[in-house]
Amino acid sequence: MPGLQEAARLGITPFEEAKPVELRANWTQDEVQAVIRAAYRQVLGNEHLMQSERLVAAESQLVQGVISVRDFVRAIATSDLYREKFLYPNFHVRFIELNYKHFLGRAPYEQAEISYHLDLFLNEGYEAEINSYLDSVEYQSSFGENIVPYHRDFQVDHPGSRAIGFSRLLHLYRGYANSDRSQGQKQPRLTWEVAKNLATPISAPSATALSGALGGNRGDVYRLRVLRSASPNSAVVRQATTEVLVSYDQLSSKLQQLNRSGSRVVSVTPV
Repeated sequence: MPGLQEAARLGITPFEEAKPVELRANWTQDEVQAVIRAAYRQVLGNEHLMQSERLVAAESQLVQGVISVRDFVRAIATSDLYREKFLYPNFHVRFIELNYKHFLGRAPYEQAEISYHLDLFLNEGYEAEINSYLDSVEYQSSFGENIVPYHRDFQVDHPGSRAIGFSRLLHLYRGYANSDRSQGQKQPRLTWEVAKNLATPISAPSATALSGALGGNRGDVYRLRVLRSASPNSAVVRQATTEVLVSYDQLSSKLQQLNRSGSRVVSVTPV
């Protein structure tokens, strides 16, 4: 956990100081409204919500005690509102990054997690992808039925956390006043780090960002050095190294394709 000065510089002071928002027994109207606001803020990535966009029916069910906080989170996540804000405008892998952030309070730790959710989304559809987070053991053990999801990896002492998660989540976060749609990037943000299993360099949001944009430019094209195994039917048993140029938006899918074919990516470098 960072110190107070570092937390302020990185824009995560609100998470250092705040306790999880939970709907406890014998709650008041003020408390249930605070839960509703926290759920919208977390699941919608700090996106501004217009009055006309509120899920009135789901809010009413929560207030009446018909559904739990987890059910309310599911209602937001499976709504047309969530699809319009995060599914339709973004590449699939970016959508998966945001799902990890919104529902599990962390960034993806490894390529296998992204590959699993990409296959699930493509083969079983949108709701199966959403439910895979909300029905997971990780969600249940972290938030249960009545705690609003929160950014867990800003506090790296929770069960199952990894130190690498702090910098990756910070890379997706970019400041308390920032929203996930205002960052202006529809492509995935962690392709490079997750593919190579590298830690993400920590850079504080700019003064405007704690509202803002990520500095730096990773380039538009990457060179992959690939170690390909010989074909099972080939008399040649040695492995061959080849190079492939891939655009940034196709990088993640190309890495997955190579992994499925049994090839090993030796290096990934910007051109």
